[in-house]
Amino acid sequence: MLIRTRRPTDIKPSEITDEALYRQRRRFLKTAAVAGAGVVLGPGCGLSAEDDRGEKLPNVVKGPYGIDEDPTPYKSVTTYNNFYELGTGKRDPSRNAHRLKPRPWSVAVEGECARPGVFALEDFIRPHPLEERIYRLRCVEAWSMVIPWVGFALADVLKRFEPTGNAKYVEFVTLYDPKMLPGQRRRVLDWPYTEGLRMDEAMHPLAILAVGLYGGVLPNQNGAPLRLVVPWKYGFKSIKSIVTIRFVKDRPATAWNTAAPDEYGFYSNVNPQVDHPRWSQRRERRIGELRKRKTLMFNGYAHEVASLYAGMDLRRDF
Repeated sequence: MLIRTRRPTDIKPSEITDEALYRQRRRFLKTAAVAGAGVVLGPGCGLSAEDDRGEKLPNVVKGPYGIDEDPTPYKSVTTYNNFYELGTGKRDPSRNAHRLKPRPWSVAVEGECARPGVFALEDFIRPHPLEERIYRLRCVEAWSMVIPWVGFALADVLKRFEPTGNAKYVEFVTLYDPKMLPGQRRRVLDWPYTEGLRMDEAMHPLAILAVGLYGGVLPNQNGAPLRLVVPWKYGFKSIKSIVTIRFVKDRPATAWNTAAPDEYGFYSNVNPQVDHPRWSQRRERRIGELRKRKTLMFNGYAHEVASLYAGMDLRRDF
């Protein structure tokens, strides 16, 4: 059974607090340190909405990709979320974020690759320098944000495991643990959450694995400790709290496409010409703004990614 949540436009401008004022009201927590070029995430790392963002992640450099737009306030980014494993309401993830314990954490790499294995999070991410990239996040319910993500190119990670010629897709799997993720006690979706990309999409330099935002460690409600960010697709493609990355021959079944294939396509590229059956996708509301704006093809990244879909019928392969 699918649960329809509140319209995202229900957020009030008065609920959005200036970032500096918000930080003054929260105690400063030490949550992360960096050793060399790698990130060392301490016990219990990951922030709930009741925490400040903790220490900045040092040695973060500006990435080669991003946009020149004002970021959405930190409070909005961390208290207005889709993360059904922590609840179906927009406020539920921040309220339940303390339940998720993102340390210790490991990532299994499986399937059609030469170097599979199970890796502690520190070993998984250590070889990759951290970049900050300001990306738009466009959700299928017609709301959007601009977020300064901290992470590293997904392609760099995938190349490390040497996918074979049989690897046509990459499948991602979220943690399944109903104690830490109480939303999994309800059969809203077929848990664990799964997502997938075609190999050329996964290797595109815009796609990243994020470990932080706003220069600090990734909050639990935003997908700690490791999440995918694919900025030209609707937000539900950017799977959170990843525990498995699998190289596969065939297109993987994905959570929302399995639950409602007529509403949520495998590709789910942002496309103002293809409406959701229950609402238009032609316009969107940026959180914190009163007026809606036009939705941009591929979320504004058409110049970079349109060639990936040359010759495809984007109404059929939505």
